[in-house]
This record gives sequence, C-alpha cells and structure tokens, in this order.
Amino acid sequence: MPKGSIELVNSRKEEILNAAEELYKSKNFKDITLNDIAQLTTFKRTSIYNYFETKEEIFLTLNKRQYEAWTADLDGIIQNNETLSKDDIAKNIALSLEKRKDMLKLMMNHFDMEANSRLEILADFKTAFGNSIKTLDRMLEKFCPDINKNNRTKFIYAIYPFIYGIYPYTTVSDKQKEAMEKADIGFIYQSVYEITYNCVKLILK
Repeated sequence: MPKGSIELVNSRKEEILNAAEELYKSKNFKDITLNDIAQLTTFKRTSIYNYFETKEEIFLTLNKRQYEAWTADLDGIIQNNETLSKDDIAKNIALSLEKRKDMLKLMMNHFDMEANSRLEILADFKTAFGNSIKTLDRMLEKFCPDINKNNRTKFIYAIYPFIYGIYPYTTVSDKQKEAMEKADIGFIYQSVYEITYNCVKLILK
C-alpha cells in the first residue's frame, strides 16, 4: 500500500478507474494497456502498481462500481414505490440496465478479469455482486408476495446468466450483420430495454 492518507489513496484509485472508464468508451478491453490508462492520469504508469497489479484488477474494480450503482438504482425502486405490478417490475429492471451499458459490456471480459485479479480485489467485487442479488430478491419479496423464496431464487438463477449475455445481442457490428445475412440468419435489433423487459416478463410469468 502506498504512503499517504486514505483519502489520497482513494483519490488515486478513482483517478485510475475514471481513466479506464474513459478509454473503454472508444477502445476494446484487450486493446487498452496500463500505459494508456496512465496517460490519462496525473502520475506515471509504474505508480499504478501501488494500487492495482493488473489491468484486469482495474476493470474488475470498475465493474464493482457499476454494480454498486445498479444496486443503488434497484434500491431506489424499492424505496420509491409501495406497489408494482409484474409488468412494472420488468419495466423498472429494464430501465435500470439500460443505464448500465458499460456494466453489460464489461461482462464480456469477466472471466479474464476474475482470473487475473488478487483474491481481495475479487472478494470486493463479489460483495458488490452479492448485494445486487440481495436487492433484486428484496424487490421481488416486496412487490411479488405470491412468489416464494424458492421461486425467487429460481428467478435470480435465470436473470443473471441472461444479463451476462445482453451486450452481444444489443451491439452488433456491420461485419456481424453481413455474416448473419450470409448465414441466412435474420437479425432484428432490440435495445437493452426491449430485450430485458421481454425476458423479465417471461420469467415472472
């Protein structure tokens, strides 16, 4: 751990995360280097190692931040509504994920991020991930009293694998479209909202 106050350490970490987030808007995960990230910070590349050992640790921590923001959105839905129909639940979850496109994109590299991160970094991420599960469960418990604990668990195990696959179905390159045409596969564009809303409605039935 580098010398300095907790505030300084946290500030430096946030600066690194913000730089990685900015790069991720225009570059692919595999193409981003620690040197690229350092160029958008106020310190040298070697200083990054005081806070993160690998690029994967940076992006896993960035995804932790995304999960925390998503969980806060879900908690806001719970706090701001007395009742919600299943259709409204589907709409609200879809809207919450529509705002988290970076989170959905980061999931495409999730295996590498977890495999190349230290245990403490991974445990911090899993805590944020677990809190999102608990919050989603609380949402169902409050608004769908007809769904018992066992079926709420089944919902969780259905929705999370689906969430991990949203991004490639909502972001298709011209090359991929052309390949699907050659393979005689019809392509129908659906937004994050549309594909999530339809899926959650089906699962809740």
